[in-house]
Amino acid sequence: MALLVLGIVLFLGLHLIRVVAPGLRASLISSLGASGWKAAYSIVSILTLILLIYGFGQARDMTPIWSPPFWMSHITILLMLFAMICLVASLLPAGHIAVRTKHPMVLSVKIWALAHLLSNGDGAAILLFAAFLAWGVILRISLKRRERAGEITLRPFVSAKYDLYAIIIGVVAWALIIWKLHAWIIGVSPLVM
Repeated sequence: MALLVLGIVLFLGLHLIRVVAPGLRASLISSLGASGWKAAYSIVSILTLILLIYGFGQARDMTPIWSPPFWMSHITILLMLFAMICLVASLLPAGHIAVRTKHPMVLSVKIWALAHLLSNGDGAAILLFAAFLAWGVILRISLKRRERAGEITLRPFVSAKYDLYAIIIGVVAWALIIWKLHAWIIGVSPLVM
């Protein structure tokens, strides 16, 4: 469990540097340069993500804290469809989905975390998904404050065709994850037998 906690703290802490220590981020960018900062940030992100995944795998045998009803997995699967569409919308030029949700990637993470909290009752899963949900909420509040302060601007609407692309690609990715990828990568099938 200690490795999981360390992985969560390091991974999410790294992704909250702009929120909790903007001065540190600015000084690192000035000393490393923009490209050096991006490279270091990417490498540390990957390493802390690996630690988080490994720690989650090690802590996965914990005693269940609660037993979700079997139908909760159906709600999780449905919510994950929306999470995938939001995730894809965040990677494409802005359509209505991206404009209306403002930060579709953050929303995608929050939906993913909530969906998995609903269908997982062991301590490691609750800790992991609650931490990501809290991170998403904190980041969204920070982004809203930065928007009001004029530090960031939202992406302008480009075309509704990107909404169609987001839905199609999101549904295909969601179906692949449900069909095989989740079981292959995570080791657990999301389908209730």
